[in-house]
Amino acid sequence: MSKGHVVIQLPEGPWWDWDVVEWNAGRLRLGAGHDISYAHHLELVFSDPVLVRCPASFHDPVFRAPTPDEVQLVADQVGEAPPVVLAFEADAGGPDRATCLIAADQLDIVQGTVFRYLREVAPGERLAPWVQSPVA
Repeated sequence: MSKGHVVIQLPEGPWWDWDVVEWNAGRLRLGAGHDISYAHHLELVFSDPVLVRCPASFHDPVFRAPTPDEVQLVADQVGEAPPVVLAFEADAGGPDRATCLIAADQLDIVQGTVFRYLREVAPGERLAPWVQSPVA
């Protein structure tokens, strides 16, 4: 669990591909891996996100501390700076890297295999939220 306006430290791994796995009023879940076509192995789970400015999928993010202006932007838009303000630049497919900003009450870094297709799972593995068993 991370709190504060600091640069996050990810566990070692090939975290090249990223996308939004789940996003609702209470949670934003980003998934990452070296190839997320079939599974991802790392998640950043933001509880109670109040500001999200990032593409739905991106590559090779470089995380950094938010600037004072970015923290102030969040505070101006939501009334106060929340406990977590995460900033990064990422390749989103355009000619320039995208500047991204996510503000939330809490950030949890979760490792584990999350499959993106229907299959049997072993202990410690999960299926992505959109994977549903077929109706018989």
